[in-house]
Amino acid sequence: MTKPASVQTRQFVGRQPETEEALAGLPEISQAALRQFSTERTMAYGVDYSDVVELRGRVVAGEDWQEVALDLAATCLEHAEGAAAPTRVPNLRRASALLRMSQMMKLSDTDDRRATFARAADLYQEAAALARDRERVTIQAPGGVPMAGWWLSGGPSPRGAVIVIGGVEGWAMDFESSGLAMAARGLDVLLLDAPGQGETRFTHHHYLTTDWPRAFDAAVDHVAERCAGLPIGIVGHSMGGGIAMAATARDPRIRACVSNGGLVYPGLVPASVGTFFTKMVAFCGTEDPEHSTPVWASVDPTASGPNAGYPLLVVHGGQDPMISDDLSNLLLDLAPTEAKEMVVFSDGNHCVYNHLQDRDILIGDWMTARLAATGQEA
Repeated sequence: MTKPASVQTRQFVGRQPETEEALAGLPEISQAALRQFSTERTMAYGVDYSDVVELRGRVVAGEDWQEVALDLAATCLEHAEGAAAPTRVPNLRRASALLRMSQMMKLSDTDDRRATFARAADLYQEAAALARDRERVTIQAPGGVPMAGWWLSGGPSPRGAVIVIGGVEGWAMDFESSGLAMAARGLDVLLLDAPGQGETRFTHHHYLTTDWPRAFDAAVDHVAERCAGLPIGIVGHSMGGGIAMAATARDPRIRACVSNGGLVYPGLVPASVGTFFTKMVAFCGTEDPEHSTPVWASVDPTASGPNAGYPLLVVHGGQDPMISDDLSNLLLDLAPTEAKEMVVFSDGNHCVYNHLQDRDILIGDWMTARLAATGQEA
């Protein structure tokens, strides 16, 4: 008699209809999470498609966003346990992305949030050590307060170097696709947790203050020391776009800048915006809006400086619910340089997550060309 074949079934809730009726019955925080973190955005932050589907499906079915993300991360770690690198590395990275996603809806820096993010970074580091494709770095900023980041090599003979920063919610590890696209083009990349972001904030308690320019000086110092003589660029995503522009105008060592989804006047975001405003306040290490307002007001992407005239690319999504066409055009018009251009994805959402590969190719090719041109001038 033939022995029956072994059959193993992995159970999933799977995709659930996200009807108005189904969403209306969910807690407000679940509705906000599903609204703010679309499938495209969540995948762009490193979460595997199957995990995104299961996360959304279980939340629509009534489970808690954070608990589901943590449970999915635990499953990835079970699959990684004792496995060889080809299996272990992707599961470590999936778990890291899910842990980072689990804390996205938190508004304050609790001990639990810090521990979750630190665990995510450690898993990311473990995967990096196995794959040997990136390096964890710590940069000493003025006052001895560190900044954290990840270094991606552009190969044995890099053509330039780029600093990549995220915004109020997505940080260094979340924008690895942007860094990988430039590293593939022969550019060294520093994925930076700037003041107020990621490990720099949760581990080192380093927040955005009016002294942010000196912190960026330290980041550029680090890149310049590692890549002596190579031209340096910077890419800022979301609110990081405005920060990147403000940093570029004042530092002649930065030879080209990309703002993807940046805001023209970060300091003018009103409290009525809700949780996003609350997160901007927390970015500054406070719960007091009166303390954070002058900090964000000091980040002016339209201000001139000793590096006015730098090459600038503005990337904009035509369906961005946060940055309207008018605001994006205003940012372009007021930028302190004549060497500027804008690319609009007509159906693009915020940061153009729904055209991730096209976005990263565009930015990677543009930055490579601009740094090559400035390198020849030097």
